[in-house]
Amino acid sequence: PLLLHGDAAFAGQGIVAETLQMSGLKGYKTGGTIHVIINNQIGFTTSPIDARSTPYCSDIARMLAVPIFHVNGEDIEAVAAVAKIAAEWRQAFHQDVVIDLYCYRKWGHNEGDEPSFTQPLLYDVIKKHPSAQVYYSEKIIKENDAISREDTQAVISDSRERLSAHLENEISYESYTSVGQTPLRERWGELNGTIYDEVDTTIELSTLQELLRKANTIPDTLKPHRKIVRLFKERMKRVEGELPVDWAIGEQAAYASLVTAGYKVRLSGQDVGRGTFSHRHAVLTDITTGEEYISLNHLTPDQATFEAYNSFLSEAAVLGFEHGYSLDLPESLILWEAQFGDFANGAQIIIDNFIMATEQKWGRQSGLVMLLPHGYEGQGPEHSSARLERFLQLCAEDNIVVANCSTPANFFHILRRQVLQRVRKPLVIMSPKSLLRHPKCISSLDDLANGSFRPLYPDESADPDKVERLVFCSGKIYYELLERKEEIQDSRVALCRLERLYPFPSQLVSEEIQRFAGAEVIWCQEEPRNMGAWPMMDEWLAEVLSGRPPRYIGRKKAASPATGSPSAHKREQRAIVDSTFNFD
Repeated sequence: PLLLHGDAAFAGQGIVAETLQMSGLKGYKTGGTIHVIINNQIGFTTSPIDARSTPYCSDIARMLAVPIFHVNGEDIEAVAAVAKIAAEWRQAFHQDVVIDLYCYRKWGHNEGDEPSFTQPLLYDVIKKHPSAQVYYSEKIIKENDAISREDTQAVISDSRERLSAHLENEISYESYTSVGQTPLRERWGELNGTIYDEVDTTIELSTLQELLRKANTIPDTLKPHRKIVRLFKERMKRVEGELPVDWAIGEQAAYASLVTAGYKVRLSGQDVGRGTFSHRHAVLTDITTGEEYISLNHLTPDQATFEAYNSFLSEAAVLGFEHGYSLDLPESLILWEAQFGDFANGAQIIIDNFIMATEQKWGRQSGLVMLLPHGYEGQGPEHSSARLERFLQLCAEDNIVVANCSTPANFFHILRRQVLQRVRKPLVIMSPKSLLRHPKCISSLDDLANGSFRPLYPDESADPDKVERLVFCSGKIYYELLERKEEIQDSRVALCRLERLYPFPSQLVSEEIQRFAGAEVIWCQEEPRNMGAWPMMDEWLAEVLSGRPPRYIGRKKAASPATGSPSAHKREQRAIVDSTFNFD
């Protein structure tokens, strides 16, 4: 890999340090990267003395025990020599290496800039300074009596002529813009479907059970923690149908079915091996030796690999790395999990500038999955909201899929669909926290084996003749509403779950509204009114209702995503549920 940096960015941008930190980590190392810093004071209105606290812009790289070369950009032979040494170092030791190419910029930051406004002394010197071409020509003339100025000019003219001829005769604009003849097209060419296509995500029940048995069998040579032993015994009961399928089994089943079908699965993020909320346990640790065991890599002899990497404490760099990984491996399931969904805030630049717009900006497809734990459990403003509203505001032209699955089966099918469909789109999942162990957040083995992803769960138990209020909701709040409905036996309220928020399933929503014709339509959510799905649901539901606005039930507008007081949280949550069933 070759990375080009500006001097101001290398010293000032935190993601540079995060990326350097990756260089020796097994889940992220590249075998060494050559970093070239174009040190021409690109942040020129800020002098170096105001841009960093270190003598050199490259000093952040001193955290690594790797070479840092400082070379004068006008000394062309020295630049060539350093480049050669850097390449040889990388190939020999598979480590990063940094070249601080010390030079200058002749003009301003853009056409409208005048650098002498802020750097008058420096640019007075630059204005009088000869170009690198002239400087090097004069240098070799001085050093060699046999070379004249005419000789150097002849070399320059010849080089220009050969370059122009090559550009005119050999290279066309189309050869750079078309991927018709490239390996890129060969790997991605068949992915020409849409996110609306029917996709068969079923699997033979007997096959699924056999895979899950192997995935939940602890080898005799491994001595895990006693709680893990107890957990895996319980899991085996779920595999055999004695207990329902929970979220962990649904997720494990998706990965097992994909790797044995030849699709690599790569999962990274903070604590993903165990899972932030101790539900996954994809990586088991021997308590006597410290050795790790991944059962998903011991299913069939010819399976693809399952990788789970506990990342270092970074969001931006790690998510950027996984996005790049997804661009290179269309035949794989690449997932990044935020420890809490709120922590995706630290990767917002990667999300906004790259993931959401990768198809619009560069014509590239990405199947990256972002798992963002989301839900209000009274844990405070930094551990509640994955900022669903931001993702929905970034949606347009079928650029991504945003889901908030409320059953293990739907999670199973959407993960399988992500790889089996003939298109790649980023998938954002508001994944659960308390629902990981909720007694009603369950599925059956048959739901996994013979079901499919459902964008919407209707209220099949509701009687259209009795329903006066049709409540659309998403995620965890559904179970709290369901608990109250069952407690008071209220047949006047129908609860309809949206599992895929974007693309908005308008046809399915319309069918539910028609089924309960005359009922008041409500959107209910946990998040404040200015957050969550409501800012877009207000518009999308109104379109289905022919301009008639739906009613909102949820928290009032707020600057903070959630209260930091558990008691206040309970009062607010209770008020939302009460309002949904209050007809007075």
